[in-house]
Amino acid sequence: MPNEYQKAGVNIDNGIAAVKNISQIVKSTQDKNVISGIGGFGAEYGLANDISNLNNPVLVSGTDGVGTKLLLAIQANQHNTIGIDLVAMCANDILAQGAQPLFFLDYLGVGQLEPNKVKKIVSGIAEGCKQAGLSLIGGEMAEMPGIYQAKDYDLSGFAVGIADHSSLLSKENVHENDILIGLSSSGIHSNGYSLVRKIIDDANLDLNKQYQGMSGKLINILLKPTKLYYNSVYPLVKSNLINAMAHITVGGITYNLSRMIPENLTAKINHGSWHVPEIFNFLQVKGKLSQHEMDQVFNQGIGMILVVDPKNLKKVINELNEKNENYYEIGKVVKRNEQSVEFI
Repeated sequence: MPNEYQKAGVNIDNGIAAVKNISQIVKSTQDKNVISGIGGFGAEYGLANDISNLNNPVLVSGTDGVGTKLLLAIQANQHNTIGIDLVAMCANDILAQGAQPLFFLDYLGVGQLEPNKVKKIVSGIAEGCKQAGLSLIGGEMAEMPGIYQAKDYDLSGFAVGIADHSSLLSKENVHENDILIGLSSSGIHSNGYSLVRKIIDDANLDLNKQYQGMSGKLINILLKPTKLYYNSVYPLVKSNLINAMAHITVGGITYNLSRMIPENLTAKINHGSWHVPEIFNFLQVKGKLSQHEMDQVFNQGIGMILVVDPKNLKKVINELNEKNENYYEIGKVVKRNEQSVEFI
């Protein structure tokens, strides 16, 4: 017989089962610094191994979610990769400041707790953590009927990394004639999905159809997880080959790169210097969007931009080639014009 709490919409037994289901998945991401993870009132992570070579250690943190991309995952009943998006949105941010990844915490709020669905979601988070070099050490799972409908859920995450203060990446390191290297995105990543969903509705698009020029069904392209750049980029950071970096999220190249450009300089971008995936052209046509709006909302095929001193360019390119990272030389830093970022 259901108790009164279950009648109110919260099933404690399902919560316990869900935690049991994910325990080994979470543990598989953890490094030797994890003292205690899920099960206690707080997770514990030691820093002794990470600060021994740092003169002035600084913790770098980032938090984010995956926005309304979640609604497409729920609609399609595809929950295996949305956790990768969650980790990537946080991990790519702290990487952009030059941080060595340490640990990750997640928050999952649901309308109705289904242990098997939770396992799929957390498996994606764990996979993202492995790709990002992060230990998944804990989080929160809350069943909240009334706030969320039965099948609805929400995700947020928190990543923490560490760096020596002198090694942090910032606009202060950027100089005239630095080269801009754009790293390919895996697609739309996790920004602009309110506009994507509006285009789907307005143009009456079929999510299960493979449209001309597409590599698969529209829903699979839209749910392709955000790319993580840790494996190909952090070795460059560690070797002091990067002056600055920009993670391209909402606001596109213009807004996000401008955060890494000093007031006396301009990032001059060659608009035709990289391949724009077909999904962006498709959305622009179906949504009747201007080029300006496309550039403002979407990453347009560039997920991360590295700002590189010309003397380090060859080493950076060699290492990116070794990692099979797809990249483009998309521009350079020049003396300030009217704008911090200019397309040519």
